[in-house]
Amino acid sequence: MAADPLLKWREEFPILSRKTYLINNSLGPMPRRVYDGLKHFADMWNDRGVVAWHDPPEDNWLHECEEVAGLIGSVMGAPRGSVMLHLNVATLTAQVLSSINFSGRRNRIVYDDMQFTSPHYVCQQWTRYGAELTIVKSDDRIGVDVQKLVDAIDDRTAIVPISHVYFRSAYLQDVKPIIEKAHKVGAKVLLDVYQSIGTVPFNVTDLNVDYAVGGSVKWVCGGPNVCYLYVRPDLMPGYKPALTGWISHARPFKFEMEFEPAADAWRISTGTPPVVALYSVRPGYEIIRQVGLDKIREKSVRLTTHLFEKAGEAGFKVNSPADPNRRGGTVCIDFANAEEAHHDLIRRGYVVDYRPGGGIRVSPHFFNTKEECDAILAEMKKLRKA
Repeated sequence: MAADPLLKWREEFPILSRKTYLINNSLGPMPRRVYDGLKHFADMWNDRGVVAWHDPPEDNWLHECEEVAGLIGSVMGAPRGSVMLHLNVATLTAQVLSSINFSGRRNRIVYDDMQFTSPHYVCQQWTRYGAELTIVKSDDRIGVDVQKLVDAIDDRTAIVPISHVYFRSAYLQDVKPIIEKAHKVGAKVLLDVYQSIGTVPFNVTDLNVDYAVGGSVKWVCGGPNVCYLYVRPDLMPGYKPALTGWISHARPFKFEMEFEPAADAWRISTGTPPVVALYSVRPGYEIIRQVGLDKIREKSVRLTTHLFEKAGEAGFKVNSPADPNRRGGTVCIDFANAEEAHHDLIRRGYVVDYRPGGGIRVSPHFFNTKEECDAILAEMKKLRKA
């Protein structure tokens, strides 16, 4: 069998020499180049002090925010100037909702009960501002029938916040019919790509989605607190959220008391941007671009299919889709003492996690091997209690 050319990238991630790292859907391994990025930030702060915000023009903190936002956008097909950085998805969900008037007849938020908790909690709290929730139920706790979601969207729907890949099962939702139905009735879609970016190829421009939100700590192998919001370019001039801040102003360093939103993607921001953190994410996005999403996806399908089949043969319950076209990069494997076993796996050097209702999430990436997948299944068999 020919050698796997993607395995050359293992040397870029130091933890892979010490651990069997299979939790890439939760926190990707740190690229070694992150050390250089964080040192550069510290040197800028030490050498320039406050001037590092804006000088020199091609190497300052605000310029780096724009550059990293552009890099993130390039991974998901977003035009330059349509993405800006933020701290977390919860705040960005609140910001998008704050741009919508829920006091009239069009006040419904439609989504499903497989969404991640943060946006769900935010949507729940938005009922105090007049929002009405329509939550579509999953029949099998793995996926949600796209037709049920489409049918739930009507002319009273304001927005549909939907995950591209579900965190609990790795179900890859067919979002295009959802976007098309929402637009047909005058609603907008907020697509959460946190669990797909870096492992499932997609293009926000081709999807014609209104907004996309996500973060950098998973498949793109970045540090925490660099999330982002994409706003479709034609919507940017009319995007006027109530949740804003000083850096969102057209002239932030003038400190004017009357708010005028920035004309460009800076209006997406709020207060001080996540400057320190953004120096930890650039290497991961650059590596993903160098490897290529098509190659990453091909290997992901190969490894997750192997895991799915072997876990089933071993008698484990698999809470992920069998169809690779409807599966993201994770296989969720469950058994009676799975939560306890996952702690033992970590102690034995197999880095995974556990989610109630899902099981142990095993998430191989482009740098992982079939042998690592087989090894963790063998350990699970040893730890499984009758």
